[in-house]
Amino acid sequence: MLVALGTALVLVTYVTPMATVAQTAADLGAGVGARAWMLSSMSVGLAAGLLASGALGDARGRRRTYIVGLTGMGLGALGCGLAPWTAVFVGARVLEGLGGAAILACGLAILAHAYPQPADRARATGVWGASVALGITAGAVLAAALDIGTGWRETYVVVGVAAIGLVPPSMGLLPESAAEHPRRLDLPGVLTLAASLTLLVSGLTAARSGLSPGASALLALGAVLFVVFAVVEARSTQPMVDLGLLRSPGFLSATLGALVLGVGIIAMTSNVPFLVQVGLGGSLWVATWLVVGWSASSVLTSLLVRRVAIPLPGPDLIAVAMLVVGLGQLLALGIGPDSSPWRLMPSLVVSGLATGVLNAVLGREAVANVPADRAAMGSGSNNTARYLGAACGITVFAVVLSHAGTGAAELVEGWSTAVLLSSVVSILGALCIAVIGRLPRDRDAW
Repeated sequence: MLVALGTALVLVTYVTPMATVAQTAADLGAGVGARAWMLSSMSVGLAAGLLASGALGDARGRRRTYIVGLTGMGLGALGCGLAPWTAVFVGARVLEGLGGAAILACGLAILAHAYPQPADRARATGVWGASVALGITAGAVLAAALDIGTGWRETYVVVGVAAIGLVPPSMGLLPESAAEHPRRLDLPGVLTLAASLTLLVSGLTAARSGLSPGASALLALGAVLFVVFAVVEARSTQPMVDLGLLRSPGFLSATLGALVLGVGIIAMTSNVPFLVQVGLGGSLWVATWLVVGWSASSVLTSLLVRRVAIPLPGPDLIAVAMLVVGLGQLLALGIGPDSSPWRLMPSLVVSGLATGVLNAVLGREAVANVPADRAAMGSGSNNTARYLGAACGITVFAVVLSHAGTGAAELVEGWSTAVLLSSVVSILGALCIAVIGRLPRDRDAW
């Protein structure tokens, strides 16, 4: 339960700016470019820290790293709540992301250690998957309630106090675990990957205002450093990420599934509040309840999956759930400028039900398809794929959504194009994962 609460808090603060960015930017005097950084700065911290904190947890202790993450996220949230200007706010959001990275990577690894039996682990990861969607639900409602009531700062203060408050019980009740044969910290791998992902996410953020020379340079340098990282890992005797695991169908399916989940449905739902409020004339609360429809249905199926024996191997279940996500997204097509925002609810509920299955199964497969000594690395890899995919998907979706303009009619037209592209990504991802699941398992990958 403590791990689930910590995970939920990460998602609460992750979604907060979606509802509060307008008031936050106005209070801090931020321009359009700064608003993009307000929305994406936590993603920079997550991208930079997920794999590194997973490797650190395996080597130095998963509970210890998890608690450092709780403390960092709590301090970052309090920093956001007290920020006097934009630069401080963005820096605090990066710190939140670094802390959240340790929570996500090591929390799931703690569960894998505490529940070694497959049936028990499936139930525990089902609760973990539900906490992801529950955090989105709580974050959306809390941000909307405080934004209408007393302001945006209170949301961050609540998260900060809650995160710091979880530290003492986590220290006393969570079991400590680490790799039986810990590896040395792969510092070259940590530095090159962190720099690569930071530059890529920063480039994507800058690209929201147009593909400028600066944004292009960030993306190009990030890609180059990612290649350098792959070379470093391939030559290392004790790499941070075992690239040979990509020969395992289970690991590859879970990683690709997390990436497609971020590029597809997470990107789409992240843009729902903007469409509803600007394109369809709905209120913040209408937009919030639509997002809650998606996240609450995800909670339901994440909890049910742990109680129902589904006679499908992991890759097949991921493929089926991802296909349902893509088909659910297609239900969001066909709206016009005069459509009710509630027209989006069937799409969000259907895709949300399948997302809940994915949240539970991806978490389970992320740690089941790596050696026990590398559980935090497996979790970090999976979450890195998810949030890097989300950063890419949100940027592309937002650009396509507003490519024709920001008037109501133009946004609705852009929405249809963006949803179609997003659903195609989900459906093609499902087909690729189905094929991967038919490949023979490479036992040498371990």
